[in-house]
Amino acid sequence: MGSWPVTVLLPIVLALIMFGLGLGLTVAEFTRVARYPRAVLVALGCQLVLLPAIAFGLVLATGLAPAPAVGVMLLMAAPGGATANLLSHLFRGDVALNVTLTAVNSLLAVLTLPVVANLALTYFAPAGQERLGPQSGKLLQVFALVLVPVLAGMLTRAARPEWSARLDRPVRVLALGFLAVATVAALLVERRDIGGYLAEVGVLIPALCALGLGVGYLVPKAAGLARPQALACAMEVGIHNSALAMTIAVSVLGDIRMAVPAGVYGIVSVPLALLAGWLITSGTRSERAAMARFRAHSIARNRSAR
Repeated sequence: MGSWPVTVLLPIVLALIMFGLGLGLTVAEFTRVARYPRAVLVALGCQLVLLPAIAFGLVLATGLAPAPAVGVMLLMAAPGGATANLLSHLFRGDVALNVTLTAVNSLLAVLTLPVVANLALTYFAPAGQERLGPQSGKLLQVFALVLVPVLAGMLTRAARPEWSARLDRPVRVLALGFLAVATVAALLVERRDIGGYLAEVGVLIPALCALGLGVGYLVPKAAGLARPQALACAMEVGIHNSALAMTIAVSVLGDIRMAVPAGVYGIVSVPLALLAGWLITSGTRSERAAMARFRAHSIARNRSAR
């Protein structure tokens, strides 16, 4: 795909997304890891090892075509972001832990995204697709596209914190606008085949999203983390930056078929996360209501005894 959505708009989208992410990060987010060592390690283990392994197994089991198979693995390697933080806040998760995980994952993505893309391309080998490798300029391209804007955003925030606060929302809106235009244009280019692409991943992607949310909550709970921290991990592990995965798939790897899993994920992930958050916190609400009834009953009984 050598059309203008790929060569012009999508690299701009990726730069804006990562610059906006950098505007929300400070050194404090990284030093806070010392406060949550077990939570960070458990969440990273789920996101970087367990979930990609599950995804790889499901891709093989479903016999997914090579290009969308690479797209699924690329999506699983994408970090979380502001949406995960927002959802965690909505359901009273440990938002500070979310911010820390987002910061760590965003920098790790500089390494994990090229590595995962390279391994997936090597294994699935889509026809005509150049593999990422040590001799490929694309490896450095992914590194630069992800890391440089993040560092620019962090430096901007450190130098001009008030200016960065004002820039945060406009940058997000601008990135979403560019992404919408680029996505529509890219879909028009591939309009004859897009129905088949969607049919291929229509069941797998919601299943992976649900599994990510479940793994992200149950594994930390089994490791002894408190409910707010486990909920934060669920949102971080279960919600990936689909815009980042789409942009790299199309602008760097040059294949819109690889972007379809991330596009579908962007549609289904938030509703599924809202459902997961409601299910997780419904038990807490029931417990609180039962405790309130018990206390009210105890007070009434004590008063009648007097």
